[in-house]
Amino acid sequence: MQERFKPVLLVAAVCLLSTACGYHEGGRGDRLPPDVHTIAIPIFVNKTPRYRIEQKLSSAVTREFIERTKFRVTTDPAQADAVLKGTVTSVNAGVLTFDLNTGRATTLQIQVTANVALVDSHTQKVIFSNPAYAFREEYQISQSNPSLFEEDQPALDRLSRDMARTLVTDILENF
Repeated sequence: MQERFKPVLLVAAVCLLSTACGYHEGGRGDRLPPDVHTIAIPIFVNKTPRYRIEQKLSSAVTREFIERTKFRVTTDPAQADAVLKGTVTSVNAGVLTFDLNTGRATTLQIQVTANVALVDSHTQKVIFSNPAYAFREEYQISQSNPSLFEEDQPALDRLSRDMARTLVTDILENF
């Protein structure tokens, strides 16, 4: 009689385990309030001397939301169910490696830190917040003619895309 129940127990165990693992499809925004359909992403505030970094980050985040989510995106907070507010608080660059023969820098790292918050427009409740959202990107310096190729801008482009990708994932998954 016990042998007859083994397949039933096995099926029940598999069903329990498969529903309890917490698996869900990423990028759907299930962790956001159900009444959020439109997200405003105004241009971030720039509190650094780095020219146009706020536009680069805002543009990357907007593009990421449009490409990966079902939400409508606008720049006007008055037309949105939630507003993503961002402030670039610091942009720092530093040398990572030097050429041992010349003593010149060969690899630099740039770090951007921002304060970001997604706020529900109806309740003014903070849905997501990170006051020290930091990302880094390395880049090489041309040793033949350092002024020929400025590599910091492509590094900032890569950093902006990485930051946007991670930010959207963090908001959608509410980590």
